[in-house]
Amino acid sequence: MKINVIGVPLNLGCDRLGVEKAPNKIRELGLMKTIRGYGHRAFDLGNLYVPPVLEKDKYSKHARMKYLDAIVEVNNNLAELVYDTLKGGAFPIVLGGDHALGLGSASGVGKSYDDFGIIWLDAHGDINTSETSPSGNIHGMALGALMGKGSDELVNIYAPGNKVDPRNVFLVGTRSLDDGEVELIAKENISIYPMTVIREKGVAFVVEDIKHKLKERKIRNIHFSIDVDSLDPALAPGTGTKVPDGLTRDEFYGFIDPILDTNLIKSLDLVEYNPDLDEDDKTAQMVLDIIDHITARL
Repeated sequence: MKINVIGVPLNLGCDRLGVEKAPNKIRELGLMKTIRGYGHRAFDLGNLYVPPVLEKDKYSKHARMKYLDAIVEVNNNLAELVYDTLKGGAFPIVLGGDHALGLGSASGVGKSYDDFGIIWLDAHGDINTSETSPSGNIHGMALGALMGKGSDELVNIYAPGNKVDPRNVFLVGTRSLDDGEVELIAKENISIYPMTVIREKGVAFVVEDIKHKLKERKIRNIHFSIDVDSLDPALAPGTGTKVPDGLTRDEFYGFIDPILDTNLIKSLDLVEYNPDLDEDDKTAQMVLDIIDHITARL
């Protein structure tokens, strides 16, 4: 398989330094060698340019969204690169950076396929709007904007309007939701599998339920967006938004393996690893292990 690696050293969506170092850190640990070890034709497309913005100017474009213009620019560029990658017959691996980049990666996928869905593996919902967000951090609004919820500046990235039907979104591993997100999930009947459900019913139940809905809704292409904070902090301490009681290693791979086996995964985000917060490269090695595990099965 042809694989394009796209680095996105974005920290503006989470408004915290360190996460922008992640793409190069994973490269230093042998990213491309790992991918090519399975016979893939892998190309490192380098890092997208992220415009510098002074902290004092973070609200200069919007009173309730930080660093808006720069994030929109990065995501427009990322969407085009992901779209070009897919049209060229390659599989894009987008290495973050914070989860605001999901706006661009999923928008590029949405232009490529009409029948696509999103699996968003995350401790958080990321479906706030500028009105409901308690922080103003756009990484917590990305999935909501992809569904057409929130400010026009985010909803209309790369193309006007929503990029995915809320019925084709699957939130997995969630365990920290804001009030506005809870209301939106109920209103749109979004498929959500919080850690409470995973622990009560098991990973196999979640997988089978998602596979049933994918078939029922005729979804033939999936954008898979993985936030490292979906994992328990004992496995991935190097992230800025740790939430206790996350996925164990067995639960994580027990979920992604049968999802990969559907052969519907067409693109991947791996986000929110922060080298400055890591412990002896534990999270870095976990990120590399995830990429190893996934590319072995592509």
